[in-house]
Amino acid sequence: MIRSATPQDAQALDALDRRNFSFLHSPVAPRGGPFDTDGVLVYDLEGELAGYAKLARVWPIPSVDHVRELKALTVDAAYRRRGIARALLDAAIERARAEGARKLTLRVLGHNTPARALYAASGFVEEGTVRGLFYLEGAYVDDVLMSMDLTADGS
Repeated sequence: MIRSATPQDAQALDALDRRNFSFLHSPVAPRGGPFDTDGVLVYDLEGELAGYAKLARVWPIPSVDHVRELKALTVDAAYRRRGIARALLDAAIERARAEGARKLTLRVLGHNTPARALYAASGFVEEGTVRGLFYLEGAYVDDVLMSMDLTADGS
């Protein structure tokens, strides 16, 4: 079941992040401290959190109120290859539409081929690449911006 996260989920979400962190998925290691559950959708398997997606405004300025950004998408390694990431992504897309967004963006590391394939299969398109933005584990890694038009007519 996919549901909105509650503050009571913060500890489990932080533990999920720590267990599954890799520089394949993120340029930023978990920092510790309280996990912010605002805008988070969780995939709850009878009380076990198998994954989550975080959706938020891009910036707190009126000129981009029509855009949402997928800030994170994580599935616990024990639950991968079961369609959970796709279900969370679909739920985030629907949430963005329900919030009135016209566009949904995300950023993905260039070497994260599985995530890029998932996003492309879901209808995201690449809008740009910042080459070599991150230096991770001895290699320069691209930052890829992808987006989805949420309007029915593509305008």
